[in-house]
Amino acid sequence: MTTQRSEAAGRKVVLVTGASSGIGAAVAERLAGEGHQVVAGARRLDRLRTLAEEASGSGSGGGLQPVRLDVTDRADVAAFVDAARERHGRVDALVNNAGIMPLSRLDSLHVDEWDRMIDVNVRGLLHGIAAALPVFGAQGRGHFVTVASIGAHEVVPTGAVYCGTKYAAWAISEGLRQEADPSIRVTTVSPGVVESELARTITEPGAAEAMRTYRAHALDPAAIAGAVSFALAQPADVDVNEIVVRPARQR
Repeated sequence: MTTQRSEAAGRKVVLVTGASSGIGAAVAERLAGEGHQVVAGARRLDRLRTLAEEASGSGSGGGLQPVRLDVTDRADVAAFVDAARERHGRVDALVNNAGIMPLSRLDSLHVDEWDRMIDVNVRGLLHGIAAALPVFGAQGRGHFVTVASIGAHEVVPTGAVYCGTKYAAWAISEGLRQEADPSIRVTTVSPGVVESELARTITEPGAAEAMRTYRAHALDPAAIAGAVSFALAQPADVDVNEIVVRPARQR
């Protein structure tokens, strides 16, 4: 086995944002269960602590450290990354997962919700990159994983702003991949319909009703966690650039 493969298969220090529910929680749980050290960030610290307790009882050899995090606060994200490096000596990967999805028609003029989506889905991603990129550069290695959406590849009614933020997430991550040193890997995972709390943030009745029909067939978040795990487990000279995962019934 090559040195690169040994490093890829070893215990990693992985930071996960938006880890209190849905895909983020599934990713954190999966990676901790595989023996990695996970630093799980989100605003709901109580949920993170529950995840940490479950991880500590699994006997996997990994660990899950809960940290309160607001990705819209640049200083908060910088402190999140810096504290992880200080405590663990390095940061091997950052999973930029935090996101919200309050869908609405443009003529509903839910401008506050648009602003919030831009803050979390785009600025939150950029804050993560800004915090981790210098760390990865100094280490000579690192892995960014962006959780985008199938909305990065198509637009649907009520999804203009949300899809716009996910197009932006895809574009930013692809630009990062092209600009970064080859020692820094970049993966974008675009989930289709997944069971999560995202739909509960929709305040427009028409959009909420449409989403209930749209989500009739949804994946367990564990499927997305598996995709993230696969990308992280590859040898250092293999960069899985993009994975699209959706229910077989989602055509």
